[in-house]
Amino acid sequence: MATIRPFAALRPPKQYVEQVSCLPYDVMNHREACAMAAGNPSSFLHICRADIDTSEEAIHDTITYEKSRENLEKFIQEGFLVREAAPCYYIYRQIMWGRVQTGIVGCASVDEYQNGTILRHELTRKEKELDRINHFDTCSAQTEPVFLAYRKHEGISTAIREWIKFHKPEYDFKSEDGVTHLLWPVTDPGVIDTIRRGFEEVPALYIADGHHRTASSAAVSAKRREQHPDYTGEEEFNYLMAVTFCDEDLFIMDYNRVVSDLNGLTPEQFTDAISAAFTVTPAPAGAPYAPRTKHEFGMYLNGRWHILTAKPGTYDAGHPIQSLDCAILQSNLLAPILGISDPRTSPRIDFVGGIRGLEELEKRTKSGVAFALYPVTMADLFHVADSGEIMPPKSTWFEPKLRSGLFVHEIER
Repeated sequence: MATIRPFAALRPPKQYVEQVSCLPYDVMNHREACAMAAGNPSSFLHICRADIDTSEEAIHDTITYEKSRENLEKFIQEGFLVREAAPCYYIYRQIMWGRVQTGIVGCASVDEYQNGTILRHELTRKEKELDRINHFDTCSAQTEPVFLAYRKHEGISTAIREWIKFHKPEYDFKSEDGVTHLLWPVTDPGVIDTIRRGFEEVPALYIADGHHRTASSAAVSAKRREQHPDYTGEEEFNYLMAVTFCDEDLFIMDYNRVVSDLNGLTPEQFTDAISAAFTVTPAPAGAPYAPRTKHEFGMYLNGRWHILTAKPGTYDAGHPIQSLDCAILQSNLLAPILGISDPRTSPRIDFVGGIRGLEELEKRTKSGVAFALYPVTMADLFHVADSGEIMPPKSTWFEPKLRSGLFVHEIER
């Protein structure tokens, strides 16, 4: 049983939503955030990236977290964020490249994250956790949602379809990255109950994106529970804001690799070395090569594209991790041949999300080599999480990204 409950969000009035909303805090650096918010005092970046109002050196300082809280309170006072009159769900739809994904905005249970009803597939980094812990704790609000997925439930899907069919969206705008965003508040008590009961029949939720935000929300919840030993479990700090999508709607893009050098090998020596585990053939001339199936890779080396195909016996096809292409590449090539034993920490490897295109790999590859991977599937992600395993780093790249500033979840101080 999964819990997704309604809540009274802080959100912008529709006349302000385009100028308030922004990309997520962690897809940009300080300089890029400053440029995005330039000339727009109502950009939500002033809340989720308040370092644009302090300094790059103070990103993780108390002064920046305090500035986030100050800006949040200012947005409320000036009417850029308004508190919903009563708890409700929100239907959030995104359209990108003609693809549609539609989710429910609500609050998931911190306890279900702790007991494994909400399953994870990535490790978190303590410094990134601490940043959002300090941010959420100081603001007494979860300013950006977690991205959850679930296996399709027909009752929830029907409720979403019927509400959209008979109601106009509150928000309907296209952001600067070309993504259309629509939002419908679901205020009818009967429909709210239908959605709530639908999620109670969902056996598990899966973190698609936002492992650090989830862990940080849980840490702040634990702190609040210590501060309020008489808590009932109904307080908002027991819940974390999430957008929850049916798996059939979701789109995972490729997450590619660029290595800065060949570990002392010539291109010919490198090609000979990888031939033990991969079949190497020239790719058709004229364009970058995107893999067409699992266990096939595009390789850009010495100004040319090649096709790598993993040879049978070089991986365990039945293992949830070892059968992933990123793991096959790591265990058969990156570690033994290029000497990258820990891709999390090696300065010689870079990761490029598929949204940037394969031409980006060509631009970044000078004296090294780049690899284009076939995208991980939702079935892969579910298999890994259900097995209690952890995916290799930089395995999944979801698009489109959830827009920030459309809803905020307040928690008690």
